[in-house]
Formats: sequence, C-alpha cells, structure tokens
Amino acid sequence: MHHALRGAAFGLAIAAGFASPLAAKTLVYCSEGSPEGFNPAFFTAGTTFDATSRQVFDKLVQFERGTTKIVPGLAESWSVSEEGLEYTFKLRKGVKFHTSKTFKPTRDFNAQDIIFTFERQWKSDNPYHTVSGGAYEYFNSMDMPKLLKSIEAVDDYTVKITLNEPEAPFLANLAMDFMSVQSAEYADQMAKAGTQTKVDQEPIGTGPFQFVGYQKDAVIRYRANEAYWSGKAPIDTLVFSITPDASVRYAKLKAGECHVMAYPNPADLAAMKTDSTINLMSQEGLNVGYLAFNTEKAPFTDVKVRQALSMAVNRDAIIEAVYQGAGKKAKNPIPPTIWSYNDKVEDTKYDPEAARKLLADAGFPNGFETDLWAMPVQRPYNPNARRMAEMVQADWAKIGVKVKIVSYEWGEYLRRTKDGEHQTMLMGWTGDNGDPDNFLYVLLGCEAVGSANRARFCYQPFNELLIKAKRTPDVAERTKFYEQAQVVFKEQAPWLTVAHSVVYEPIRKEVKNYKIDPFGGHIFYGVDIN
Repeated sequence: MHHALRGAAFGLAIAAGFASPLAAKTLVYCSEGSPEGFNPAFFTAGTTFDATSRQVFDKLVQFERGTTKIVPGLAESWSVSEEGLEYTFKLRKGVKFHTSKTFKPTRDFNAQDIIFTFERQWKSDNPYHTVSGGAYEYFNSMDMPKLLKSIEAVDDYTVKITLNEPEAPFLANLAMDFMSVQSAEYADQMAKAGTQTKVDQEPIGTGPFQFVGYQKDAVIRYRANEAYWSGKAPIDTLVFSITPDASVRYAKLKAGECHVMAYPNPADLAAMKTDSTINLMSQEGLNVGYLAFNTEKAPFTDVKVRQALSMAVNRDAIIEAVYQGAGKKAKNPIPPTIWSYNDKVEDTKYDPEAARKLLADAGFPNGFETDLWAMPVQRPYNPNARRMAEMVQADWAKIGVKVKIVSYEWGEYLRRTKDGEHQTMLMGWTGDNGDPDNFLYVLLGCEAVGSANRARFCYQPFNELLIKAKRTPDVAERTKFYEQAQVVFKEQAPWLTVAHSVVYEPIRKEVKNYKIDPFGGHIFYGVDIN
C-alpha cells in the first residue's frame, strides 16, 4: 500500500473518530449516498445498504463473487424433493457471529438463526415483525408469505423448508440480501434489554466484515472478522466514505483518498481511461432504466395514452445526452444479458405525429397535464434522472402534454412512489439474482403492487404467464412463458423502457482481485491492496 494512501485512509479513520493501527491495510470505498438503514430485509433501493449487507451478513446460499452462480453459504449442502416442494439444508458447524459492545454470543450459528430470519419477515406474531417498522418489501413482492408452508429445525444443523407450490427461482431468491441471516440470540438479548431496534441499527452477522460504527452522512466503518468461516479477509479495515457528488468522488480517487468509487459521471470516463493510477473496470449491466405510468390513475388507465406517451419520447437523444455512450436503448423490461430475453419483440418507434393522433383517439386532442417524478440520486441504470425528466418534458410538450417535474429526498421519493402518489415517474432496477422472475414478477406482478411495482400494473393475462413460469423447473418451458410475457408487456406499455446501462467502476491500480458484482453491490471480501 502506498504511504500517501495509507495516510489518507488513516486520516479519514481518525477524522471519523476511530483509531486504526498504522500497519493495518485499510481500503476506502467512496460510496454515493447514506444508507437507508442496515437491515437488508427492509430496503430495495440499493443505496449503500446492499454493499453493507454483503460485507456483514451471509446467506444460506450465495452467489459466487462476480457471477450469477449459486454456491454454498451458511448451508454447506442442500437437497430438493422430486416434486420441488421440500428443501433440506445441511448447515455449517463452528460458524461464529460477530461480537460487539452490546452483544457477546454464547453459541455458534445454528438452525434457530435461519428460523428467526424467515419468521421475522413472515409471521405477524413474531415479536420482531413490527420492530423498526420494517415493510419487508422483497419478502412480500416475491409472494413468500403465500409460498411458504413451514420451516422447521430437523436438528441444530439441518433445516427443512416446505413450500405450498413449486417455485423455480426459490434458491436464487434465498441468495439475495433480504435473506441475510440474523442472530436469534442477539434479538433475544436486545428484547430482554428493551433495545430491540439495535438489531437493525448495529448489525450483527457471520460475514467477512464486522460493523464498527456509522457517522451519519459521513462514514461507515468495518473491521475484518478474524474468525470468518471462509478465512480472514486480506484487508483489515474497510471504510465507506459517503460522497454524494460524483466529481468529488473522482477527485478523492485521484488523490488516493479512496480506492474504489461508485457511479462515475459519464463525462469523466474518457479521462479515467487515460489515467495511469486508475483501472477503469466495466461490464454490461444487469439492469433497466424506465419511466413508469401509474396505471391506476386516469388517464394512464388507458393503454392508448401509455402507448402515445411512449412513442413521443426520443430515447436516442436521451441515451446520447444522459448516458453519453454508456447505455443501450431498452425495448424489454429485462436486459439482453439475462436468459429468456425476447429479441423478436418490436420496439416502440419514436413518432410524435402518430403519438398526437393516438392521444386524440384516446380523447385528448389538446393533451393534458401530468407530473413526472425524477430520482434525486445517481443510480447504475440512470446517471441523471433530472436531465432525463427535462428531456421527456420537452418531448411531451410537443404533443400537448404539460409536465410538472417532481422530486423528493431519496427515502421520501421511494416511500411516496411505493404508495402510488405519482402519475408518472422515473425508476429502474438492477437484478438481484440473474432470474427473469426478479424483474418481471417483482416489478410488474400483481402481488408487487404497493411495493416494487411502481406502475401498479396488474394485468391477469401477463400475471398468469409469470405464475406458470414460476411453477415449472424446466428452463426451456420457463423461457417460452417469459418470451410471451414480454410481448404482452410491450402491448400494454405500463413502462416506457429507456435504457440498459454499462456499469463502470474505477478503482486504483494498487487494488487487487476486485470484481464487479453483476447485482450492483460492492463486495470487498477477497480484495487486497498492494
């Protein structure tokens, strides 16, 4: 590690009020925003919490770093019954939970922790179900409450989960952040002390890094878990330096004040490519950026209006101005990097004249007024939502539709759009598990209205195709259902699909073994610094 870097990292640590041994290897990650919280079961937005959860927690099964392949996690093996209803997991022995000032575990990880992790989200009579006001968005969007029949500890290191119906993406779903394994003993101790919310504010897991502290809007600090079941991480200390401005993140990266940064400005990519101190990594994103119509609010209840507004937007111009070469026009709600992508679907053509006629057919020859909500933060699928909203506003004005652009602080934006306050809005998604179900059902299924389905779209012919795809383990059959679903989606137009972005991650040259996470998180286990 270069001395300048060590000094910068050490300086940051001291400034945050923490001490650090000079010889220790400290990696500093410049993140784009403050976490919504530290319990990954509560959130879907992926601002910092996902990166945090992947350091602190393990799952029963997990994704191999940098891939969509499912490998053992806290379960060292598993089996599935022939009819696809029973999953039996053999758990690792000797796995330790983190210790903290408030928690000293008296036992190793076991089946009770798996049961607590499920039942907190699933059962309303669980004493922790309402603690911290968690909404369990993922758990509910995936229809887990209806899907699960029972979960039982066969013995301390064997867990059996029984489903009501076969669910092809079940294992992939268990590898997601919302199934991060929590400590039942920690929950019990905090309940006895009357400090239940500490479980969500001071996260305890079995992961490769232990949470040390959070200074709001400034820094999150972790240290390597010396007793990690897969071996101690090569770095000793991990610091998230919260830096909302992309230009400032880049300046810090150049100055050696951070080693890895999130979401570079598209305009900075050319300079990064020629910078001898920086390795600019890139990967086609498992994502989609879209404009959602609230299909429960007139006039967006009318498919003609949705189609007309979709035809009126010049997406080529948006991709040039907003993505600056780091995006491809999206025609489907799933990215082309995911299996079952239907390339035969015909994309919406930019045609303001046809859009004006269609709007008149729908009863709006003079247009109407609407809002368009724009995110206040950069995301992998949309580097500049405000600029995109202004371009859509100008395009819709040409067909007589007057737009008021609305924005809120990110947490508020997510809460209000989940409640359906918007008429139209900009949003997007980075896949969590490489399965088409994670886009189509989670974002557009009937059960997801009121959570991740911001278009509030519930169309039975579409939904039935998604259910059929879930129920069959045969990938060829599932592919056919998803291909049909993409055709129906395009006809119904609950979203205007805008772009799939290329994900860029600049890291300093002295960082070794870092891999881009296809699911948009940042995983620092296995990463080293020269």
